Amino acid sequence: SSSSSSSSSSSPKRNGHGDASVSALSTSRNLEERYHAFEGHSVRYVRGKNTHDASKPNVLLIHGFGGNADQWRNNTSYFANEKKYNVYALDLLGYGYSDKPDPTAPGREKNDIYNFHTWARQINEFIETEMEGNTKKAFVMCNSVGGVAGLQAALDKPDNCLGLCLINISMRGLHVTKQPAFAKPLIEAFQTFLRTSAIGPKFFANVARKETVSNILKEAYHDSSAVTDELVDVILKPGMTEGASKVFLDFISYSGGPLPEDLLPQVSQGENATPTLMLWGEKDPWEKMEDGRKLYEKYANAGFTVLKGVGHCPMDENPALVNPLMSEFIERYL
Repeated sequence: SSSSSSSSSSSPKRNGHGDASVSALSTSRNLEERYHAFEGHSVRYVRGKNTHDASKPNVLLIHGFGGNADQWRNNTSYFANEKKYNVYALDLLGYGYSDKPDPTAPGREKNDIYNFHTWARQINEFIETEMEGNTKKAFVMCNSVGGVAGLQAALDKPDNCLGLCLINISMRGLHVTKQPAFAKPLIEAFQTFLRTSAIGPKFFANVARKETVSNILKEAYHDSSAVTDELVDVILKPGMTEGASKVFLDFISYSGGPLPEDLLPQVSQGENATPTLMLWGEKDPWEKMEDGRKLYEKYANAGFTVLKGVGHCPMDENPALVNPLMSEFIERYL
């Protein structure tokens, strides 16, 4: 597929995977993959094939840890083909079929590439330079750690974000401020060990197997029938690409940076508040809905909606439930 970013100095590669079955996830749904340059790196996104319509909203979809644009395939196709929105699903730098610059390269500190500030810049730069049309504003829908990136983006450039939908946002339980004092040195030592020793890649190699990915997804998704072979491939294949293990090991050692409770009051409160809807799958085993409600409901100025019978990635587990909630939110704040 062609890239519209012809002006960039480093011409992005046209196809980051060369895998017809990956391309078919998009083409079979009347979507297309494209690449553009972000800070010298090639970044993939998936968009609707429909021509840009200035009367329709712009929507950006942001995945979570270990995810990619294809996890949104049944949401992107709904927005593009049923709602006729101008929709784009991004692969964050380091994930999917975007470039995976080496976080252990000489002169690099841990987490200085793969962090919420980098991904916030990526989101804002995409809105400003890659999105079609004259209205450089978008509704941003995010899952899990993607929600923290979306919040940081909305805080950095509030004019770019018309509304934020945060789906099972990551509460960042391993953040240094949330670790018990006795555990901090142990956690840091273990993270450093995984990141720098020969054990790390072996640990990742064990995770990046069909059976392991399937089991992890069956934990995250309440309805195990939603964990299809297609979904396992969506998550697993990018994990087999060069550099993926270093990104994984770098991110699991990321215990600094912003917390949702730091960002939410700045984004969703005050006179220039960004409309913020929180959706939360009640069966999420990792980010517990009751904990999230206690911490964040007061900041969800567009509502906090509990989603019955779904886990950590409700937009994929039950798109028929989540798609109308997202489009109602968009239309309420257009």
